[in-house]
Amino acid sequence: MFVKILLAFDGSENSMKALDVGIKLAAELKDILAIVTAVDISHLYGEGVVVPQESLDSAYGKSQEMLGKAKEQAEKAGVSTIAEVLEGEASRSIMDYSVKIGAGLIISGSRGLSAAKRIFLGSVSTRLVQESKIPVLVVK
Repeated sequence: MFVKILLAFDGSENSMKALDVGIKLAAELKDILAIVTAVDISHLYGEGVVVPQESLDSAYGKSQEMLGKAKEQAEKAGVSTIAEVLEGEASRSIMDYSVKIGAGLIISGSRGLSAAKRIFLGSVSTRLVQESKIPVLVVK
C-alpha cells in the first residue's frame, strides 16, 4: 500500500509506541520500515559555539545505537528495515528524507506538549502534520 513507511524515532516513550505501530503496519502491509532520527547542531553554530568533535561523535554514536535497537526489534518481527541518522532540523530532515526514499507515510510519536509549549517550542510532529506532502500518523 505505502511501499515505504518512514518512522521518526527519538527514543521517547511515544516514539516507542510509534515504533510498535510502525512495525505492525509494515508487517501487515509487507512494506519497508525506514527508521530515522535527526541530530541537529546547526543552532549551536548560529550562536558561534564550537562543538568539540568528541561531542559530535557521541551524539551520532548514541543515535546509531538507539536506531540499531529499534531496527533489531523490527527485524525480529520480520519487517524489512532501513535505519538512518539524519543531520539537521528534525522535521525538515524527515520530510526531505521521505521524498528521497519515496515514502508513502510518515509515523511520528507525539511529545504531548501543552498548547502553550507547542506555541513557543514547536513540535516535530506538528510541523510534519502541517507541512508534509504525504500522510502523517501521529501516535500518542
